[in-house]
Amino acid sequence: MKIAGVDEAGRGPLVGSVVAAAVILDPNNPIVGLNDSKKLSEKKREKLFIEIQEKALAWSIAEATCDEIDQLNILQATFLAMRRAVNHLNTMPDQVLVDGNQCIKGLDIECHAVVGGDSLHAEISAASILAKVTRDRQMVELDAEYPQYGFAKHKGYPTKAHLLAIAEHGIIEGHRKSYGPIKRIMEQ
Repeated sequence: MKIAGVDEAGRGPLVGSVVAAAVILDPNNPIVGLNDSKKLSEKKREKLFIEIQEKALAWSIAEATCDEIDQLNILQATFLAMRRAVNHLNTMPDQVLVDGNQCIKGLDIECHAVVGGDSLHAEISAASILAKVTRDRQMVELDAEYPQYGFAKHKGYPTKAHLLAIAEHGIIEGHRKSYGPIKRIMEQ
């Protein structure tokens, strides 16, 4: 049975896309050190990112843009990104395990939600790593374009530094206009 693990990165930030990944691991080619991406160092995540892509039977990374987040809401946009990730796998899984308490809406494959799944199932851990590394790289790229916001450091989360930068410099195109802190600034 082919099992795809699915996870996302970037639901809480005020800027950028939500990124999802789907991974089907090869039982004959195990990857040592998989865990919840948040429990791994950046260096370890980067190393595993490459190893997952080299050893997995199939993997896919997809996203929903900030415009889609604003149109749909973050939950529906997350499901959209997850569906895209699963549907872009070059091998379709028999079953999907998704990190969290809800299955992916609109998916035509057997799905099981697993709370804390990124620490419990290697497939979800692998997806967690692909999603987080991809999202973090996007924030580093955005930081190069808009260094005054500090995206490389806070990754778009609503930290004090990020909120102060928004107050001083305003919002950029990539900010999620449906999010409370951004809406409040736009209303001022």
